[in-house]
Amino acid sequence: MKFVVSSSALYSRLAAASKVMSAKNSMPILDCFLFDIKNGKVTITASDGEKYFITSVPLVDSDNNAQFCITAKTIMDSIKELAEQPLAFDFNPESHELQGQHQTGVFSVMTFDATTYPSQKPINDQSTTLELKADILLTGINRCLFATANDEIRVVMTGIFLDVHPEDITFAGTDGRKLVRYINREVKSGIETSFILPKKVAAILKNVLQKGTQITLTFDNEKGLVHAEDFDLYFRLVEGRYPNYNGVIPTNNPYVATVDRASLISALKRISVFCNQSSGLMKLHLENNQMRLTGEDNDYATRAEENLLCEYQSDPISIGFSCIFMIEIANIMEGDALTIQLADPSRPGVVIPAEQPESEETLMLLMPMMLND
Repeated sequence: MKFVVSSSALYSRLAAASKVMSAKNSMPILDCFLFDIKNGKVTITASDGEKYFITSVPLVDSDNNAQFCITAKTIMDSIKELAEQPLAFDFNPESHELQGQHQTGVFSVMTFDATTYPSQKPINDQSTTLELKADILLTGINRCLFATANDEIRVVMTGIFLDVHPEDITFAGTDGRKLVRYINREVKSGIETSFILPKKVAAILKNVLQKGTQITLTFDNEKGLVHAEDFDLYFRLVEGRYPNYNGVIPTNNPYVATVDRASLISALKRISVFCNQSSGLMKLHLENNQMRLTGEDNDYATRAEENLLCEYQSDPISIGFSCIFMIEIANIMEGDALTIQLADPSRPGVVIPAEQPESEETLMLLMPMMLND
């Protein structure tokens, strides 16, 4: 059978689908894309055995239906450098040969039996569905992803927690040392539910979701599905009970300082060079509208100090933080100024934007470190 497809459209969909695939697979067939050609389009499936990415490309022309698997690297490398043009394929189901023809040449590759490709189990009838803008999910992922844990022992903390309430949705991420809570009040779902989005799935969505589109989240107790305009992504949810993220956020913080975000980031980057490379310890001191940042490494006899203007009228206070984590927080935050709220040197520090939209609330928390002095 023969079919014709746009080279650029095909490659863009293959590139998106390939993000699900693993470098090492337990089944050799998972190194392949599944092509299903029918109804005037080619549906492409990629999987690592747990996640399934399904997308499609409209065909310019076709004369029959067909199914086959093709090695992902082979087909992607074959068309990667092609300019936009019609790409004609001729598939022989008996020999399993696929021949591609473009304006300047031809190539031929072998395919594999499509029946050996594992199928995705459907989500059960007791599932929950949530509709929202892709921008909201992307913002939640961008704010929380860096704070998730890499420790497989604490599996529930390796994902982003979506806590859905009738009048809002909360995204939370923590690794035990830093925590992010992002609340969006545009989502009026009318339901009360929650689930943990796996870290790898969040990273994929960060790369493939298109802003300005609408998406649907469907999930049961084990599996989830993100349905977008140009793809479906099936995945397994992270199982377990997420920590009480609200319980660790201090509510009474009498020491409050507001500082220019860009100036803080620059100062932190300069200080980080002189902090102990293993601990990253930095001393933050507030007094009389001044913020003093100090980094030192006694092993190498290096030390640096930065002084910033800020809005601060309370009693003097000093607290230790990880300089690298503070840089991450300041970079993820938006706005011209940040407000740092402290309770005492032994309790977590809270960082929020000085100004926030009415429909949003972003809060980041950083655990303190013990100072040497």
